[in-house]
This record gives sequence, C-alpha cells and structure tokens, in this order.
Amino acid sequence: METLFPWLDAPTDRLALRVGERSLSQRELAVLCARHVATLGARGLAPGERVGVWTQPALETLIALLAQAAAGYVSVPIDPKLGERELGHMLANATPRLCVAADVASVTGRAGAIETVDIASGPDRAPIAPWPIRDEPALVLYTSGTTGSPKGAVITDRNIASDLDMLARAWAWTGDDTVVHALPLFHVHGLVLGLYGSMRRGGALRWVPRFSVEDLAGAVGEHAATGLTMLFAVPTMYHRLCEEAERAPAIGNALRAARLLVSGSAPLPAREHQRLERLTGHRAIERYGLTETLIITSSRHDGERRPGFVGPPLDGLELRLVDDARQPIDPDDATAIGEVAVRGANVFSGYLNNDDATRAVVDADGWFYTGDLAMRAADGQIKIVGRRSTDIIKCGGFKVGAGEVEEALLEHPAVAEAAVIGEPDPDLGERIIAFVVLRSPVEPAAIENHVARLLSPHKRPREVRVLDALPRNAMGKVQKSALRASRS
Repeated sequence: METLFPWLDAPTDRLALRVGERSLSQRELAVLCARHVATLGARGLAPGERVGVWTQPALETLIALLAQAAAGYVSVPIDPKLGERELGHMLANATPRLCVAADVASVTGRAGAIETVDIASGPDRAPIAPWPIRDEPALVLYTSGTTGSPKGAVITDRNIASDLDMLARAWAWTGDDTVVHALPLFHVHGLVLGLYGSMRRGGALRWVPRFSVEDLAGAVGEHAATGLTMLFAVPTMYHRLCEEAERAPAIGNALRAARLLVSGSAPLPAREHQRLERLTGHRAIERYGLTETLIITSSRHDGERRPGFVGPPLDGLELRLVDDARQPIDPDDATAIGEVAVRGANVFSGYLNNDDATRAVVDADGWFYTGDLAMRAADGQIKIVGRRSTDIIKCGGFKVGAGEVEEALLEHPAVAEAAVIGEPDPDLGERIIAFVVLRSPVEPAAIENHVARLLSPHKRPREVRVLDALPRNAMGKVQKSALRASRS
C-alpha cells in the first residue's frame, strides 16, 4: 500500500522541519500530526472533507498541511493577505467545513461563519493510520485569476506523488537532502515541492517564512557540511541574492555549499544564470509547470542547464507542442512556436465546481492545454516564449514574443529588471512597450537602440518607461495586467 509520506510509518529522530529557531524530528512531527488529526476528528470532520489552512509564517502551518495530506483530508491553503473580495470568493467556492490557524486571533472573523481553530490543539492520540494513495483530492489551490475570478484547481494525492517521484529522478533527490526555501505555502512551489517533496523523500525542510538575503543564504550555509542542500527560489530572490553577493562574497560562498540551486515560477534571465555561476559556482536548474499540472519539465542534475530553457519533459509524462487548432506541430522543427500540451498522472482532476472551465483546458484524451507558448530544441529542451493571451505581440504583421524582447533588454548593463507588453496601435496593430527598472541612469532611446541592435527591427520597443519597481505577485511574477492598467 503506497502512502504519500512513507516515513510516518516508522519515524526516527532525524531532523524533519526547522522554522527559525524551532525544529522537529520525524518522531516529534509524527506526534503533532496525530494531534492535529485528532483536532479535526473532535470537530466532526472525516477524511475527504475540505479544511482551510491560514498559511501564516509559523511551524504549525507546516504541521497542519502535512497532517491533513497524510490523513486524507483536503487542504485549502489561504493567503492571510487576501482582500475581502478574494477571500470571500475562495471560501464560497471551496466551502471548507473548518479553518485552522497557528494564530487564530489574527484571523478571527475573517472567514465569516466558518470557524477557525488552533492547529494541533487536540489530545495526543495513536499515530496517523496510513492513508493509501487513491487518486483522491488532497489540495484545492487557487489560480492567480489572470482572467476572471481565481479557479480552484483540485490536486489529487496521485498527482502529488507521481510528480514528486519524477522530480526525484531528475534531481537525484533523496532523504539525505535538506530543502531550503522562503516561498509561500499557498502555491505549488513552496507547498508541493518544498514541503511535500521533502517529506515524501524523508528528508528535511528548512523554511524561511519571510524572505531576506541574509536569512536565506544563512539557512543554506548552516548545512554546508553535508553538501546536500537544495535551494528552491524564484528569479526575484536569485536576483537579490546576486546583488548582495556582489558586495558581500560570504553570500555567494554560502550558496556555493548547496548541491542544487533550483529556480522556478518565472523565467530566470540569462544574465542571472551567468551571475549565479560566477558568484556561486552553480548553474541553476530551471523547471516549468502550472498549478494544474505541477512540474512538467526540468533541467537534470547530471544534464545540461541551458540559460533560457526549462529542460526537457520529465520522464513519465507526455508533452507536445500544438498549433492554434490544437494539432501537434512537427517536433523536429526547432523554429516552430506552439502551445504546450501535457498528459500524465500529474495533471489535475479539474476545477472545483467549474466543469466548463475544466473542459476548456482538458480534452477527451486527457491532454491539458497550458496556454503557454514554447519552442522545442533538437535535443528536446523546452524554451517558454510567453503566454498565448498576453505575451505574443502582433506588431506590423509579425508575431513577437515578449520574453525575447525582455531578454534583450536585460542584456543592457543599465537595466536591472524588464517587462514588455503590447498596446493597441492604429498603424502597427500593436506597439511594443517596455517597462524597466534601472541600476544606473540611461536615456530610453539608448535602450531602444540596444534592442534594435540585438533583434530584428520590428522587435524594437516603441516606448521605454522607467519604473522604481515592477508590480509582482507573491511568487515574483510580473503582473502585466497592472502595467496595462497604468497605461489606460
């Protein structure tokens, strides 16, 4: 009988979790997981029911998310920073029977009539009975809602197990590894990969709830003696780590002690790849996936880590690029751009209470259509060029990928960050608008000319706007809707 976290059957005294100065061994964690399940049982909840988890920056949050997955409950992670409208939509859609929190007082009343109770507040009880993997719901994760209200993606225990096992093969991930991250627990990256991945392998997780360069690098450095640390971070974090490492070599030296530096949730610019290698000796591993599919491509621990590419498909799933009619394009054409479609045990079971939205992205044969556009190199490496809906700009009869222009902008020594959008234009159809954050003063015209030298003339930005910072979400992704709104 396969379970998500096999070590719970025979926990040991080895480290499992550490948050700040607090740490738990496997044995201590197993006791607290059992206590939390007892809390749910005392409130009349049974496995299979949905439980909201306020993802507050505390060790108890990890305990609740782990215990509920291990015992067959369905977790609905809740970002404490959600606004009233967002929170109301999520709770009305997911209808959790109960919410749990590490700090109940700080969220009292926010869930309306749904009660919130303390995590692991029940009595001690026997260890959690092994809950077999049955391809039943384990999580409801809400998408970022780029179009309409966020949708609740139902992720099953089989989705989680299959994807983590594919990643374990790609990264040579074992129970000897310690994962370090400073990512939120209401997204795939921090929750499924960071927490569930560590616990499925039987290793340890060092969670830094509030990102700072010093704390994250220090957490990696604490495990330097083993050389078996994996750092999970987003490009914004790596950018800030590199900026500080340029001034303080100790930061780069701490990261040098890691086994792997893994980047995801947004593209890592080629410049940051190069800086990371120079400052830490590591070429970053990039991976790609969505909430609905978990991770579907990745560089390998023993393979090429090519800047601008997110590796080949993981072993154990099917991936193809399709045209506008969802017909496969020639896999040997390295210049063709197509939408990424994927099929496998990692693909979610659908959107909660929204069959129409599910049918729009999953066909009768089980292929999930991501909406992301990509190119496939001759050796199978995938290069994401943008979103079908937002990152293909039709300028003067040409299709221009925003990502390509952004990469060119970032090669200018004065440009620290960049984002590109298309804006309606009566002559061109759409004109290319660039938003940049500068590291040193430069005239916008010089940036435009820089891109024109690197790329075809029609890919040149028609306007460059300088900002103090790019609007980003909790995972570091640029919010291009906010950039568009600023132009209206």
